[in-house]
Amino acid sequence: MKKLVLASCSPQRKKLLEDLGVKFTIKSSSIKEDQEIRTTCSALVQHNALLKAEDVAGQLKSGVVVGADTVVYGGNKKIIGKPRNLKEAKEILQVLFSKPHWVYTGVAVIDIQGKKKVVDYEKTKVYMLPLTDEEIDRYHRKVSPLDKAGGFDIEGGGSVFIHRIEGCYTNVIGLPVAKLAVMLRKVGVFIL
Repeated sequence: MKKLVLASCSPQRKKLLEDLGVKFTIKSSSIKEDQEIRTTCSALVQHNALLKAEDVAGQLKSGVVVGADTVVYGGNKKIIGKPRNLKEAKEILQVLFSKPHWVYTGVAVIDIQGKKKVVDYEKTKVYMLPLTDEEIDRYHRKVSPLDKAGGFDIEGGGSVFIHRIEGCYTNVIGLPVAKLAVMLRKVGVFIL
């Protein structure tokens, strides 16, 4: 089997692959992500995912590199990334509670020796129940929002206030596993 390399130090992406029993290594990209939507949100996350995968692939002689980029899209070409501090995390959640929003993840797969690239994206609509300021503070004591797009999780404490999604659950975590499996098959890597 070809060596799989995750071009991300995201603990959420790492755990998703580990839970599948996939053998992989991690080599984080040093690329700075673009934060501005020039055309569409899907184009932005695919572009960032490809930049990360190409950065890591350029440092290796063989293997299959997986790059990903996840953002929360608030509408009106506004990207909601990772909050810089707890105050900003609280403000972001208050905005996200007000209406449904989309989580986009771009995924890029590069087979270095096969010289093949596969790039795609997934989007999931997320509906949240509002929390009081005190509930948000308690949530942030349990879950660090600073390493998550939009400042929330779905697999932990966030499951209390995310009452519905339309689309891929693992996409909201940061890596659409079903989409990734299809993409990896195209370069000869099989998760199952």
